[in-house]
Amino acid sequence: MTTIATAQKTFISEDFLLRSEAARILYHDYAKEMPIIDYHCHLPPDQIAGDKQFENLTQAWLYGDHYKWRAMRANGINERFCTGNASDWEKFEQWAATVPYTMRNPLYHWTHLELLRYFDIDIILNRDSAREIYDECSAKLKQPDFSVTSLLNKMNVKVICTTDDPIDSLEYHRAIEQAGFNIKVLPTFRPDKSMLLIDSPKDFNAYLSKLAAASGRANINSYQELLDALRNRHDFFASMGGKLSDHGLEHIYATFDEEAAKQAFEITKNGQVASEEQRTAFKSMLLFDLAKIDHEKSWTQQFHLGALRNNNERMLRELGPDTGWDSIGDYSQAQALSKFLNKLDSTDQLAKTILYNLNPGDNEVLATMTGNYNDGTIAGKMQFGSGWWFLDQKDGMERQMNALSNMGLLSRFVGMLTDSRSFLSYPRHEYFRRILCNLIGTDVENGELPNDMPWLGKMVQDISYNNASKYFGF
Repeated sequence: MTTIATAQKTFISEDFLLRSEAARILYHDYAKEMPIIDYHCHLPPDQIAGDKQFENLTQAWLYGDHYKWRAMRANGINERFCTGNASDWEKFEQWAATVPYTMRNPLYHWTHLELLRYFDIDIILNRDSAREIYDECSAKLKQPDFSVTSLLNKMNVKVICTTDDPIDSLEYHRAIEQAGFNIKVLPTFRPDKSMLLIDSPKDFNAYLSKLAAASGRANINSYQELLDALRNRHDFFASMGGKLSDHGLEHIYATFDEEAAKQAFEITKNGQVASEEQRTAFKSMLLFDLAKIDHEKSWTQQFHLGALRNNNERMLRELGPDTGWDSIGDYSQAQALSKFLNKLDSTDQLAKTILYNLNPGDNEVLATMTGNYNDGTIAGKMQFGSGWWFLDQKDGMERQMNALSNMGLLSRFVGMLTDSRSFLSYPRHEYFRRILCNLIGTDVENGELPNDMPWLGKMVQDISYNNASKYFGF
C-alpha cells in the first residue's frame, strides 16, 4: 500500500510555472510575500464569526465546490458522491480517484498547491494515497491552528469582501468586527434579486416582503418605495464598512423607459407577468438608479457578465442553483454596456467600475470599453477584471492580462480575487502571481522589456496588493 512516506512527490517546486530567471526574481523577491486582498468571494461569514473548525478534509474541501463536482461527474462518478448521502470519506475517496484524470485542468494544480501550502503534504493525490492524506489533513483540521481564521492568517489574507443580499442582517459581520478579528471582513451589496425576480411575480412579491421588513417598512408599493428601501440597505452596508456592490448578469440592461419600469413594478406587484419590454425597462432603471447610489458613496461597482446559468433543468429541480450546471454564454455585450456606462458618465455619476466577462471572446471588447470612461480622477478608475470562474486558470488569466496589456495599463490592474466558497482556495493568489511574473519575465528574457527589476518588481507588487489597497480604500 502506498504511504505518504513512499508516495510520488508532486511537481510543485519553488520555481513552479516560472520559466526564466527574470520570472523567478520577480516572484521570489517581490510578489511572493505580498498580503492578499480578496475583494470578491462567497465565503460564509457565519463560519468566520464562529471560527469554524472542520471535522475532516471533505467538509473543508468538497462541500459546495461545484468545480470538483463537475470534474467528478465528467469522470463517471455517481451524484451520491458529489452532493448525495455518501459518507465524507467515500466522497473524498472518489475525488481522489478523479484527481489523476484532471491533468491539464486547473483543479490538478490547485489541489496539490492547497495540500502543500495548508498541510505540508507534497505528494500526488490519487486513490492509493487518499486514505493517509485524508487522515492526516482531517487530524490537522481539528487542531486550533487550523480553524478558519488560522487558515486565512496562514495565507496572509488582510481583507475579505463577502457577497451579500440587501436583506441580510450582516449580524456575522458585526460579530467579527466586535471580536476584533485581525482580518477585515466586509459586506458587498448584491441586489440582483430585486431586479431579476421581476420575471416571477410570486418570487418577486415574496422578496419585497423580506426587503420591506429589513428596511423597517410595512410594505413596498411602488418603484420609488423599492428604490428607497434599497437605499436604506445600501446605507446600512456602508455603515458596516461596505465599499463595493456586485451584479451577476447575463448582460447589462440599458432600456431607459421610466414609465415602463414603473408599469412593470405595478403589474408584477399585482401578481401578473409584465411584458418583456416592461421587465427589461425595470431592470435597466433599477440597475441605473443603484449605480448612481454607488457613485454618491464613492463605492466600486462590479459587473460579472456572461454566465449562462442553470442549463440542466432536471438537476436544478433536484439540487437547486450553484451546484455545477452553469456555462459560458455568448451574449452580445458591447452596445448595451456602452449605453449604460455613457448614461452614467454623461452626468458625471459613473462610479469606479470593474467589468468581468465569462466569455473569453469578449476580452478585447471589455478591455477597450474601460478605456472609454477613464477620466483622470483616479488611476485605473475603469477596470477590466481578473479572469473569472471558467477563466481563472492559466490560459484564461494570461489571455485576460494580455488583452489588458494591449488595450490598457496592466500596471494599474487591481489583480486577483478568489470568487470562492472555500477557505482553502487562497493558493490561487500564488498561482496568479506566478503566472503574472512568468508573463513579465518572459518579455524580459525576450528583450521586449528592460531588465529593470526594481521597477518591474514594484509593478508586480502593485498588481498583487498595492493597487487594490489604494483603489478600494480599505
